[in-house]
Amino acid sequence: MNAGPGNPSGAGGRGRRRRGRRPPNHRGGGGGQGRDRHNTGGGIYSAPMDHSYRAVLGGDNGHKGGRGMRPGFAPAYQPPDPEPLPTREDATSRIFAFVDDLFFLAKIQETARKMNVKVEFVKTDKDLLERMKQNGEEKPSLIIFDLNNANAKPLTLIPKLKSRLKKGTSIIGFLSHVQGDLKQKAHEVGCDMVLPRSAFSQNLPQLLRRHGAAEEEAGVQ
Repeated sequence: MNAGPGNPSGAGGRGRRRRGRRPPNHRGGGGGQGRDRHNTGGGIYSAPMDHSYRAVLGGDNGHKGGRGMRPGFAPAYQPPDPEPLPTREDATSRIFAFVDDLFFLAKIQETARKMNVKVEFVKTDKDLLERMKQNGEEKPSLIIFDLNNANAKPLTLIPKLKSRLKKGTSIIGFLSHVQGDLKQKAHEVGCDMVLPRSAFSQNLPQLLRRHGAAEEEAGVQ
């Protein structure tokens, strides 16, 4: 009869309830909030740390000045430009180019000017033969083909020129690095070297200087 909510046993129950409420206020509740922030990424530490690691490790892969560089790739080596050839007023053109792309046309012209080399741009094989006659039938040292120059029909013209000029003339073509089939076909019809556009641009000063030198100078080199 005396047992009930007002008995000491009931008071003990209220005391246990109070003790049961305290841990959530200090440990359980605080821990839950910390876990929530950690799990959702909304904590004040996790987001800035993630961002800083992405900036240092993912953005430039640990290389200074690597903006725009793919992770794991070092900057491409750029060979220094060679010394220009001595200026010769009577120099004839030993390099001809079947190039109508304005970007590469301007690049070849500018590089040839720096190297003191004469480069003539032609559109057909008749143009090339006419220029050769003007040069005293001297064979070209180098003929450059933009293999995407449809007007020049490189795959048809290269074997004709190779048969006529023999080994005294080098024929170099350039194309996009993804055009594997065209590269193979160019080699099959007689193109001595086929380069991606980037490699052609990087090696252009060396190519023009080597093939633009007079025959006696080329023999010394």
